[in-house]
Amino acid sequence: MLFNMSSASEGTAPQSTGENLEGTLHHLESPFAERVYLVLVATFVTLLVLTNIIGQKLFYLFDQTLTAGLITYPLTFLVTDIVSEVYGKRRADRMVWIGFGMTLLMLLVVQISISLSASSAWTSTLVEGYETGEAMQGAWVVVFDVGRWLVAGSMCAYLVAQLCDNFMFHFWRRVTNGKHLWLRNNGSTPVSQLLDTFIVNSFLFYGAFKWDLVQGLEVMAIIYLFKLAIALLDTPFCYLGIWFVRRLLRARGAFG
Repeated sequence: MLFNMSSASEGTAPQSTGENLEGTLHHLESPFAERVYLVLVATFVTLLVLTNIIGQKLFYLFDQTLTAGLITYPLTFLVTDIVSEVYGKRRADRMVWIGFGMTLLMLLVVQISISLSASSAWTSTLVEGYETGEAMQGAWVVVFDVGRWLVAGSMCAYLVAQLCDNFMFHFWRRVTNGKHLWLRNNGSTPVSQLLDTFIVNSFLFYGAFKWDLVQGLEVMAIIYLFKLAIALLDTPFCYLGIWFVRRLLRARGAFG
C-alpha cells in the first residue's frame, strides 16, 4: 500500500530505516500512526494546492508587491519539518512526491474546466460587468489559467526546495546528534526557500516577463526577505507541532 513502509509482522520489531534518529517514530505499522501521517499529508497537499490557486493574486504590503502564496506556501515547510522530525526523511520525501502528483492533477482538472464552454446562465451579480457567460469565462481564464513558464518554474522549484529542506533538516540532525531543533529548522527552511525563490522567479521574470537581470534579482531579494521572516517566525510553531504529534502518538502507544 502507498503509505505502508513497514514490512515487520505483528510482534516483531520494524526494520531500521538506516537513519538512526533517536526520537523518531518506531511503530510504523501502527494504524493510528498511519492516520496521523495521512492527516499531515492531507494538510500539506491542501496548503500546496491552495498556493497554486491563490498565488496569482498580488497585493501590497509595506509598499511592496507580493504574492498571496506567501500566506500558505511557507506553512508547507513547517509541515515538512514536523513529518521529518517525527516520521523520518523517507516519509517526508514521500509526502513531497505525493504533493507533486496532486498538484499536477489539480492543474489538469483546472485546464479541463477552462476548456469547457461557458453557459449563458453563468452570471454574477456581485460585481458589475459579469452579467454574461462570456464575461465570466474571461474572468475564469484570467484567474486559473497558469502560464507554461509559471507551471514549469513552480514545479521545478517545489521539488528542489522541498527535497532540499528534508535533506538539510536531517543533515543538521546528524551534525547535532538529534539536539537543537531550532538549528535544523532554521538551517533547512531558509536555504530551501532561497532555492525556491530563485528558481520559480527566474522562470517567471526572465522566461515570461523578459526582465533584465538586475530588476529580477531586486524583486527576488524582496520576496526572499519576506519568506525568510516567516521561516524564522515559524520556529515556535515547529516545536509546538512536533510536541503535539508526539504527545498524540504516545497517548496511543505509537511512539517510542
